[in-house]
Amino acid sequence: MCKSVLVEEKYHELEEFINNLPDKRGALIEVLHRAQHIFGYLPQEVQTFVGEKLGVPTSKVFGVVSFYSYFTTEPRGEYVVNICLGTACFVRGAAGVLAEFEKQLNIKNGQTTPDGKFTIGSLRCVGACGLAPVVMVNDKVYGHVTEQDVSKILAEYTE
Repeated sequence: MCKSVLVEEKYHELEEFINNLPDKRGALIEVLHRAQHIFGYLPQEVQTFVGEKLGVPTSKVFGVVSFYSYFTTEPRGEYVVNICLGTACFVRGAAGVLAEFEKQLNIKNGQTTPDGKFTIGSLRCVGACGLAPVVMVNDKVYGHVTEQDVSKILAEYTE
């Protein structure tokens, strides 16, 4: 199946989701969540499409996307590795854990590996301070992570 057909199918899926909303007013964030789920990120074309379908100015859509850290305008890897840098995690060594992920993946915070497998990100707090430092890979939470744990965590996703 050609790439443009796949993209068209994604737009159709998003349009169907929007059309089935009982009330489009106030649904911008919900629609953006769904769009990011479908596309993996929110490029300008998708933001424009959402704005047109909801009758919302593209500038407002962009404002919401750029305000909330959950949304991304760049493609993310298959596995998003987020290191908590909140106070409890930071004082327990999160900066060293982040540096070790950067070293082993050969990318910096906010970047994606060339093969599209991993993206490194950071969070301010995940609400699991008792497990500090905390690392999340997609939705899986790892607690009490040390620099020595990084290779074991990555091995779970590369084998």
